[in-house]
Amino acid sequence: MSEQESELTLSEEAAAALSAEEGVLEMPVRAEQDQAGAEDAVSRAEFEQVKAERDQLLDRVARLQAEFENARKRSEREKVEYRDYATGAVIEQFLPVLDNFTLALKSSGTAEQLRSGVELIVKQMEDVLRQMQVTAVPAEGAEFDPRHHEALGTVERHDLPDQHVAEEIRRGYKLRERLLRPALVRVASNPKQTNE
Repeated sequence: MSEQESELTLSEEAAAALSAEEGVLEMPVRAEQDQAGAEDAVSRAEFEQVKAERDQLLDRVARLQAEFENARKRSEREKVEYRDYATGAVIEQFLPVLDNFTLALKSSGTAEQLRSGVELIVKQMEDVLRQMQVTAVPAEGAEFDPRHHEALGTVERHDLPDQHVAEEIRRGYKLRERLLRPALVRVASNPKQTNE
């Protein structure tokens, strides 16, 4: 065989080998493509399933948000209703006191009779406050306590210990243990005690 023929033969053989290799290579590539197509089909099915689950979850979240908003509005409405009910109960207890004040104003009795009538009304009002567990802050004669008393000034007094309440200007009140308003007082200043 001549050199040219052998080159051709080798070339033909190389081409044949290459085409055989390409065929072998094409088979896995095709198999991979077929497999990718199958995966796409599985992925689509999975995608549709995941999409359906997502839609269900979004719907559930939207429902939960709506339920939460409704619960918040219901809670606010119940607070307002409870506040109105509690306020109504308190007002109801004070209505007889108001009625008695109105009767006292319409009365044409003497000043002494009017005074005794107002004293009875004040007693009635104190009873209503006591029922609601509202008590007066002890003031006159008690030791000055800035947590319960508000000092308006000092008064020189020899009959009271220093830093004790000499005079109550306005009564203070507590609801159970909570201070509603401090007592407005004048505090005794005892120079004999201060010098000692």
